[in-house]
Amino acid sequence: MDTMQRDVYIVDGARTPFMKVRGKPGPFSASDLAVQAGRELLARQPFMPNELGEVVIGCMMSGADEANIARVIALRLGCEKTVPAWTVQRNCASGMQALDSAYQDIATGRHDLVLAGGTEAMSHAPLLYNNKMAAWLGGLASAKTVAQRMKQFSQFRPAFLKPVIALLQGLTDHTVNLNMGQTAENVAYHFNISREAMDAFSLQSHQRVAVAQDQNLLTEVLPAYATSGEFFLADDGVRRDTTMEKLAALKPIFDKKFGSVTAGNSSQITDGAALLLLASKDAVLRYQLPVLAKIKDVQWAGVDPAEMGLGPVNASVQLLLRNQLTIDDIQYWELNEAFAAQVLGCLAAFNSDEYCRAVLGLDKALGTIDPQVLNVDGGAIALGHPVGASGARIVLHLAHVLKRHQAERGVATLCIGGGQGGAMLIENRSEVGP
Repeated sequence: MDTMQRDVYIVDGARTPFMKVRGKPGPFSASDLAVQAGRELLARQPFMPNELGEVVIGCMMSGADEANIARVIALRLGCEKTVPAWTVQRNCASGMQALDSAYQDIATGRHDLVLAGGTEAMSHAPLLYNNKMAAWLGGLASAKTVAQRMKQFSQFRPAFLKPVIALLQGLTDHTVNLNMGQTAENVAYHFNISREAMDAFSLQSHQRVAVAQDQNLLTEVLPAYATSGEFFLADDGVRRDTTMEKLAALKPIFDKKFGSVTAGNSSQITDGAALLLLASKDAVLRYQLPVLAKIKDVQWAGVDPAEMGLGPVNASVQLLLRNQLTIDDIQYWELNEAFAAQVLGCLAAFNSDEYCRAVLGLDKALGTIDPQVLNVDGGAIALGHPVGASGARIVLHLAHVLKRHQAERGVATLCIGGGQGGAMLIENRSEVGP
């Protein structure tokens, strides 16, 4: 099959600043965010937007007026009616799924140029009527006479107004009746990860992002401008003044009596978008495009939903084995920081003979990932985790990290609500292969 597939290259990419949710809807809808990221990205290309083969966008919670949000984004970016567009949803990995879908379409010859990535306006997650309120409204709509309407009004109860918070529902796995934070607690318990270790990892994330911002290492971030006059130049969730003492003072939020997962060692609820341009060798040569990286392979895996944070281990191990690689062959890793407990749990699982034998069928542990090559510029604990966009963000940033360090290859991987993991292997390239 590999001999039949074409090479696929990342030629460019951009993202918005990731904007922390602060108790009210932010200035951008999900499509606004993607347009902010895509407008300049497309403007600096030597081809016109209508020359794209398709647009693929990952998003979990698009707005009521953004059905098939990829098509909305494509049209707003000037791709014209002839460019098809479609939306994908794989929970936290929706952005990576969009890249995988685009990768497959280019590899099999369907398209030569694809705009792909993800977007999420978590601050715009809707409040929904509960079933009792919906039933009451249905009865009111079907009432034909004044008497029927009065009877229906008499049956109204204030409890009907209790909203269903879509964000909380979306971050809960109802098959095991656990929210994502509770699954992180399970991972922490499984590998005996201490609260102090979680907080230390979180502090490091903030410190690394602060350094990356100060040294202008997040070059993929473009300013975002709202119609209200507000503008955002950088990711605004990083807490430069945080300390181990401040983190230790926070109380557990998912298991208040025995837990260790706090708001401080969890990813932030955030708005943001990240888009990448993928191209075939033919398109690179035709338009004389720069090459940022080559997508080598992608792998998806399923895990126990109650320990969904371990998904990156299962996906990454399968990816490495298929490509006959070891952990030491990977120079840099981006492992999305849904929770500090989850990242530390993955590191422990990679290095656990018991886990690798029992769950992955290996003879022994896969090995140890050097913390110095993992999330070198920080991650979602400091940046935030707009669920539709994060999978695309980590791939884009990994490509820049490989280029900056002149490293050969890297893996971007993340856990997925519902008990899955995704991993993408990319190689540092500056030109197309023979």
